[in-house]
Amino acid sequence: MTTLVLDGGLATQLERLGADLRDELWSARLLMEEPELIRRVHAAYFAAGADVATTASYQATLPGFARRGLDQARSEELIRLSVELAAQARDEAGGGLVAASVGPYGAYLANGAEYTGDYDLDEDGLYAWHLPRWEILASAGPDLLACETIPSYTEARALARLLAATPGVKAWVSFSCRDGERISDGTPIAEAAALFTGNPQVVAVGVNCTAPRHMPTLVRTLSGGLPVVVYPNSGETWDAGNRRWLGLTDPVEFGQAAKEWQQAGASLIGGCCRTTPEHIEQIRAHLT
Repeated sequence: MTTLVLDGGLATQLERLGADLRDELWSARLLMEEPELIRRVHAAYFAAGADVATTASYQATLPGFARRGLDQARSEELIRLSVELAAQARDEAGGGLVAASVGPYGAYLANGAEYTGDYDLDEDGLYAWHLPRWEILASAGPDLLACETIPSYTEARALARLLAATPGVKAWVSFSCRDGERISDGTPIAEAAALFTGNPQVVAVGVNCTAPRHMPTLVRTLSGGLPVVVYPNSGETWDAGNRRWLGLTDPVEFGQAAKEWQQAGASLIGGCCRTTPEHIEQIRAHLT
């Protein structure tokens, strides 16, 4: 099976270019203030060898924009813009795919819940919360939806219902994991992935924004079913109290590890938080 190279951390590269993302909207704020910078980052990842651009819609939600004082029409426009910017960069690069990011409910909460699954909504509530953005993104023309950093089995069930309600939509589903066996709420990864087994709308199931050291075990657990997608963070850790990253990372080591994930069974491979175009270059170099 051909391996697709995904992009790396959007917010990380935006910060390297001088963007201040200390905001609950995170990179989605730049959809309002500096969309050209987002397009430039997508272009940089394509130039580094990525086959897929993941849009700046992870934290772009109708309720989030409403808290900023935007009306629904403007909020919908910005969510669609996230897809347009990635598509522009894709077209300029001469090809590739656009994956519209569907961040978890925890990203909207902006309290770290995407790494715990500690939610105040049940499955019906999560379905209703996701539905408006889901429909906007699907109608904007991406190649697929990237349901990412999903920490909760309940949220995964809600996403499975959304897929059933929109039969023309393709997606990958990627969980945040607490270790090499369980997603963030403690559900075994195999049990969470089984919600999507055999679903022709799901192009891959896997893991993102999780420490690289857990990837080999997680990939082996998932292999044999749907294609496996992995895009871990750099291995650094987030100090929530002081709102900063701790640790260091080496793009060459990341690329070497990506080869191991491929050998374990992953066929869509990229990077998440704190990874850069240099990491993607190294993934491409080690997978070819």
